[in-house]
Amino acid sequence: MSSQNRPMHDRWSFSQIVGALPPSVPFVPPEALERRMGCALRLRVGANESNFGASPRARAAMREAADGIHWYGDPEGYALREALAQKHGVHRGEIALGSGIDDLLGLFVRLFINPGDPVVTSLGAYPTFNYHVEGYGGRLHTVPYRDDCEDLQALDEIARREEPKLVYVANPDNPMGTWHHREALAALVANLPERSVLLLDEAYADFAPEEALLDPDVNGARVVHLRTFSKAHGMAGARIGYAIAPRALVEGLDKIRNHFGINRVALAGALASLGDVSYIDSVVAEVEQGRGEYARLAQSLGTRTVPSATNFVALDAGSGTRARDLVRALLERGVFVRMPSVAPLDRCIRITVGPAPERALLADEVRTAWQEV
Repeated sequence: MSSQNRPMHDRWSFSQIVGALPPSVPFVPPEALERRMGCALRLRVGANESNFGASPRARAAMREAADGIHWYGDPEGYALREALAQKHGVHRGEIALGSGIDDLLGLFVRLFINPGDPVVTSLGAYPTFNYHVEGYGGRLHTVPYRDDCEDLQALDEIARREEPKLVYVANPDNPMGTWHHREALAALVANLPERSVLLLDEAYADFAPEEALLDPDVNGARVVHLRTFSKAHGMAGARIGYAIAPRALVEGLDKIRNHFGINRVALAGALASLGDVSYIDSVVAEVEQGRGEYARLAQSLGTRTVPSATNFVALDAGSGTRARDLVRALLERGVFVRMPSVAPLDRCIRITVGPAPERALLADEVRTAWQEV
């Protein structure tokens, strides 16, 4: 058969790993939903973006930086890394930048995982991590959630059995919003096999109580703290995040990262946002108020929300079937929400907490949809 007549999927010689993967993406984006619907969404509260937006200082800095967009961004991210190091009490060499936590997850998987290597995570946890593990040929070992929380004891047990190079935990958790005390996290780290590293996804750290946050320990290669400017800082579209990690791991990333992968506008915005503490504090306070409003909304519907330390709440619809029907009913009304993919977590829908007018409109739409399903 000539190459012209050969089916398109037989024409290319993908790697064995890629060739064996099913077609998949971690999430269906709201833009794709809008294209299917042929109209714009009225409320976009499913991706845990901050609808409060970036801080005034960050927006001003990004506008100014756009005048120099013809230049590459600083590949060392020197000024931002220096500011982050001061914030966290570490050395600049213990800060790595990436285009969001998703980028950093892929880099750390690439740094550690050979085809066939075991990796441990929770069943139903943030799917982009699994996406990277499978893309590099790792073997996923998962444990179910317990009481809507990642089960640290079960993760400990499977880690000691499989001796993985990487264990992934999000604290606070995505998709449920729950959290563990730092003492429980420290116990997990202490019990990990010698070669294991904990990838600790702290995307929602700004919203978490202090006792949920494990202090960075850069003296041993046991924990990588992953943070982002996508949530409280309202810069999801800028794509910028960072890792706090031992210097040897940061140097390892320098061997494989895209050195010009972060644009100068994002660098400027992130640096300015770090200095706008009062704005970030106001967002966190408003989100806390909104979580309470959604809890009362759920109570009025005869259900509950899962206690959350994030900028979203998981509202219990009672079953996976009802949750899916609720997601569809809301989408028909132009409201974009998401739900966890794995039972029993999939009995919930996940709703971002935004500004007060948005919360009021969302509450009306949820009440209406709740009666329809």
